[in-house]
Amino acid sequence: MAINNKKQNKRSNLLVICDFTLVSYITYLMYVMLDNYYFDDSVDTLKVLTTTFLFTFFIVISSLSVGLYESKLRETFRGIIRRIFVSVGIAYFCIEIVSATIGTSLKIHPYFLPASAAVSIITLVVFRYFTTRLGLLGLGKTRTLIIGAGERASIIEKRMRRDVDRIGFDLVGFIPVPGDNREDGIKSEKIVHIRLEQNLRQFIYDNDIEEVVIACDQRRGTLPLEELFECKLRGIEVTELLDFMERETGQIVVNLMYPSWVIYSNGFSTQNYLRDSLDYGINAFLAFIVFLLTWPFMLLTAVCIYLDDGFKTGTSVLYKQERVGLNGKLFRIMKFRSMRPDAEKDGAKWASKDDDRVTRIGHFIRKYRIDELPQLFNVFRGEMAFIGPRPERPEFVEQLVREIPYYNQRHNVKPGLAGWAQLNYPYGASVTDSMEKLKFDLYYVKHQSLLLDLLILIRTTEVVLFGRGR
Repeated sequence: MAINNKKQNKRSNLLVICDFTLVSYITYLMYVMLDNYYFDDSVDTLKVLTTTFLFTFFIVISSLSVGLYESKLRETFRGIIRRIFVSVGIAYFCIEIVSATIGTSLKIHPYFLPASAAVSIITLVVFRYFTTRLGLLGLGKTRTLIIGAGERASIIEKRMRRDVDRIGFDLVGFIPVPGDNREDGIKSEKIVHIRLEQNLRQFIYDNDIEEVVIACDQRRGTLPLEELFECKLRGIEVTELLDFMERETGQIVVNLMYPSWVIYSNGFSTQNYLRDSLDYGINAFLAFIVFLLTWPFMLLTAVCIYLDDGFKTGTSVLYKQERVGLNGKLFRIMKFRSMRPDAEKDGAKWASKDDDRVTRIGHFIRKYRIDELPQLFNVFRGEMAFIGPRPERPEFVEQLVREIPYYNQRHNVKPGLAGWAQLNYPYGASVTDSMEKLKFDLYYVKHQSLLLDLLILIRTTEVVLFGRGR
């Protein structure tokens, strides 16, 4: 597991270094060209270096915020180009703000920043073409062998079909094990037929296998423990399927969990005492900053909702509803009303993607998550955090607890305005969708940290910019 994590981090770090180097070089090159053709007076070298560094720094930070350094970015090449445009645009905007704030000390030439931005976009697009389409910077994918070809192993085939899902490893094949449910098992992946007790060790050495994943349906009496023990001693990773999926997909496969795995894992309760002690202070501070930046939009939204149908119906522009919070405690969440006043005249219903109960204003504010802004007051009251699983209605929680194992574990942390599940599974309107979101929620509960919170907070920018999620 450590090998793959290091390689994924190394690839992301190398992308950052390459982007920083390329943009710095391009920016300085633009200065040299403009200096030869347009500059009458010499420009202070320190000013050039400062502007170059700031512009490059802002591009890298912006690229991070739109997910360009995510190791498993699920996006078309056209989508990557769009993100590059956005990141460079944000950097350009930031440089202009800095220049306006500190005066004209960063102003080199009117053509300098536009030229640098345009050429940087072209350079980054070409560079990303070679890294994404031609598989450069793969840094030697981990050669992985799966022991098992039954129902449990098929989760890899079903959930990790695309190249982007396997960016960190090279799948050599699946070895069938006695007791595997082959009828519901591997359908189209490569099957390796060998005798585990006699040939596994030699096959691993001959094929330079670096990781063995245990994914058989029946373990008792079927695994070659001696061979696996020797592999472990020789530095070959031996990984359980649940740990492999957790690492590669950022989710916990709830339907494959079993008690012993939970017992030997880190559990679903935070051990980060610093984060816990600073929890309310950090969240209240962030809520205050966001409120200062967004109150004009909140006021405008309230006026639009009132003029749209609030004036006629006398219904409040705010929508208050009971939700389940930390440790199952109920609280009333606040949102801008995005549905008709009679939306739940027949009782609680799951929201659907093209819900006809949503108003004209509601479609827009839900797309860009403006309807969530009043939840800042829930953060002030300590009922919610910025980052955490989305709070669900008690009527639905009661049903989900009965039908989905471990569902209650998501209530071990405060619900949040943004979350890991919203970034990775942006829409959910059924029990099945709740199961999928729970896999990401439990991953967050298990791995929660200030660093993960920061990553989610930065990547949520992508949701707002591109109008994705709910």
